[in-house]
Amino acid sequence: MASQKLTETTTRRTNPVKKSTTQDPIITRQSLRPRGTPPDPADESIESISMIDAYRGIESEYNRVLVDTILSIAKETQIDFSVKEEFNGVKVVKNDDFCQNGALGSCKDDNFSESDPWRESLGLKPETVALVAPGKTTVVKFFPSSSTRMIAAGNKFGDISFWNVDCETEDGVYVYRTHSGPISGILIQQHSMSKIYSCGLDGFIRLMDAEKEVFDLVHSCDDAIHYFSQQPNDLASLYFAGGDGGLKVLDTRTGKSSRNWILHKDKINTISFNSHNSNIMATGSTDGTACIWDLRSTSSRRHETLKTVSHGEAVNSAYFSPSGSSLATTSLDNNVGIISGINFEDTSMIYHENSMKSSNLSFRGIWGWDDSYIFIGNMKRGVDVISPARSGTVATLPTPKGSAIPYRFDTHPYEVGMLAAANNSGQVSLWTP
Repeated sequence: MASQKLTETTTRRTNPVKKSTTQDPIITRQSLRPRGTPPDPADESIESISMIDAYRGIESEYNRVLVDTILSIAKETQIDFSVKEEFNGVKVVKNDDFCQNGALGSCKDDNFSESDPWRESLGLKPETVALVAPGKTTVVKFFPSSSTRMIAAGNKFGDISFWNVDCETEDGVYVYRTHSGPISGILIQQHSMSKIYSCGLDGFIRLMDAEKEVFDLVHSCDDAIHYFSQQPNDLASLYFAGGDGGLKVLDTRTGKSSRNWILHKDKINTISFNSHNSNIMATGSTDGTACIWDLRSTSSRRHETLKTVSHGEAVNSAYFSPSGSSLATTSLDNNVGIISGINFEDTSMIYHENSMKSSNLSFRGIWGWDDSYIFIGNMKRGVDVISPARSGTVATLPTPKGSAIPYRFDTHPYEVGMLAAANNSGQVSLWTP
């Protein structure tokens, strides 16, 4: 099985998707599916787009399959436990047949020792690699489900794709045209998984409601929306970032923006909330800084940071660790920053080649299932595992032969050892324990 080529894996998928052009799509207004054209996501007069109209597959009955699957997942009683407490660790599988040929050397994990908490296998199989949508993938997100392996992904054309990894009746990939520009964020409600938010560079925030089978327009603005996030204890508010360094707060019940803070000199690329104290927020910006803020002190016109970390180039991401005790930053200056300490007073830089300006890729390093490791793509098309304690890369996960550079990641909130990676050719790879 491991020796199968990726092409064999992807060609077994039989749910065809309407072909996209290599350029941003030209979408026609006055559009209805009976006329052969889906509704225009850029038309603000269309506040709701039905899922069947947005569906881009040839067989429309597969839309019903996805809706039923999501509603079934939403009815589940989700397991409520701390990943940190359940963490048993994982170990890299040495699979030379499925590894990049020569790109990653021998794909060894020689830097791991017996004391590392990587005891279970972290493996990549041909059946857990799929082409989920045409074009560059911009977002990848796990459904917070303990029983069904489901992934949502967004691309540069404004499509949202859903991949049911465990689907046995068809290919399990469902694609919807929901925005008129690249998708910049996806949020899946942990306690209401039938409701999924998305934002895009078209300036729209939409809510997919599987019960109503629609994509509702929640908010629109003239500026691009580059990222959004939610406080863990406040699901009625969405924090979203524009291109001017500003951060706005949207009340999802009214659809109105209540606050507008100018926090950076250039666009904000990521927003992260601290799991230990949800009033503590981190932002990473193209202006070359990552900042930690206390939301309780941002009501005034003057905003002072708890901590500012300066990089030599744009900061692609700034994410708090699962415990909230550390912050990891990824920058085009080829450094991963680690900010730690009781008051985040300690800063260290770990060299990692993150600059992909020529290909317009922005690496974002994410934490694993505890504070021990950070996962980030590399230019040789592998996934590096960085240890803050050892101040360097300790292992590299191999990717399928011939695949593009992985640069967007997500870790499963319940399944330790389950990692998803997306690349700029629409492919998603899933490592499983």
